Amino acid sequence: MFTPRRAAVLIASLVAFAGFAPAAQASDIPAPGEIAKSANISHVANIPKPAPLADINTDIAFQGDYAYVGNYSGFSIYDIKNPKKTKVVSSVVCPGGQMDVSVYGNLLFGSVDSSRSDDSCSSTSQSAAVKESWEGVRIFDISDKANPRYIKSVETNCGSHTHTLVPDRKGKDVYLYVSSYSPSASFPDCQPPHDLISIIKVPVNDPTAASVVGTPNLFPDGGFPGVPGSYPNGKSATTGCHDITAYPEKGIAAGACMGEGILMDISDPEQPRVTATVRDETNFAFWHSATFNNDATKVIFTDELGGGGAATCNEAIGPNRGANAYYDIVGGKMVFKGYFKIDRYQDDSENCVAHNGSLIPVKGRDIMVQAWYQGGISVVDFTDSAHPKEIGFFERGPDSTAPPLSGGFWSAYYYNGYIYGSDFNLGLDVLKITDPRTNQAKSVKMDILNTQSQTSYPEHGRH
Repeated sequence: MFTPRRAAVLIASLVAFAGFAPAAQASDIPAPGEIAKSANISHVANIPKPAPLADINTDIAFQGDYAYVGNYSGFSIYDIKNPKKTKVVSSVVCPGGQMDVSVYGNLLFGSVDSSRSDDSCSSTSQSAAVKESWEGVRIFDISDKANPRYIKSVETNCGSHTHTLVPDRKGKDVYLYVSSYSPSASFPDCQPPHDLISIIKVPVNDPTAASVVGTPNLFPDGGFPGVPGSYPNGKSATTGCHDITAYPEKGIAAGACMGEGILMDISDPEQPRVTATVRDETNFAFWHSATFNNDATKVIFTDELGGGGAATCNEAIGPNRGANAYYDIVGGKMVFKGYFKIDRYQDDSENCVAHNGSLIPVKGRDIMVQAWYQGGISVVDFTDSAHPKEIGFFERGPDSTAPPLSGGFWSAYYYNGYIYGSDFNLGLDVLKITDPRTNQAKSVKMDILNTQSQTSYPEHGRH
């Protein structure tokens, strides 16, 4: 999702466009707050957002019996040992959006892409045009879940919109690939061209020694120049990356870089190398995120048309924009196979577009659960990548607790038998899918899940 700084450029065009999208049929849209779902999905629990965190919830990471949920104002730790009785353990107030989080050992990393007066948790918003302003990554010690400690910050060029963990093979160091974008000649620490990522090296046993060890230029030719035009027809130019998903054990990564999708060789984590590039000048407006299937023979890219603040799940936008695109990886190249977008039209007050998701670990099949903001949570089988199909869903009617176009699920991930959804305003939802196509996944237990750092899962069971 865009930060307030980056979203500002869309507001005028979004308002202008809102009146032209055909209204969804009222009979097809749940009432505000009403739940609609497929029969194979059950709603296990909803844990309201902790009072200290007044802003919107963002991404989720998992480790052991805990879930870590980011928030523009900080993050919360949840005990999920008994998912039906999920409870908040602690909340840390430390403003600076988006605060996408990941965890490794006793460390939690949070991305800050909102220019601050300094790196402290008492900082205030301050223009990136001020040289002394700070953006980057915050590091917390979470060994005591009830009392996390802020121990280190690392400033990065253009901040940290998202970050991706790449542990080294010995477990001695962990690298963070920091994605950021939207440079400006008026920003001293975010100058154009910005065709790079920042790489932070964190010694696991001495995390306060973390530092930037490289800023590789991924697009020496400047990348995709973009297509002029306002929402919904303009196409974003490549200025760095929005999100990177690494698959360290296979030595590869996929980058969603606003104007294009890329594959990288990360066998040397300090020197990632672009090996393939793909563009979609017809339908994709903003390459947002990427997910590999388990054997890394496919990659799914998402198009966050409208930056997460527009009503794109309607007839006017159609089925191929604001969607997922599926590519088979053949001979190191990406071959387009098909699109998927939820077919349930949403109200024009509901922001809805493809967003964050993860695999459901099923032997012999490729199945993914995914958030669609106010479009809810969708479960999609993409085993046939040319014909992906939805096999389950959960959604609410328009979020009446917040202004229009500002609600819904940021992330939806499968972890050890349950689906966890991070809702902007309504907290953490716990769901369970009961379906012959996914039931084998219950036998797969994981100790950690940072979805932007994929690990292979054991394919138990029969298919």
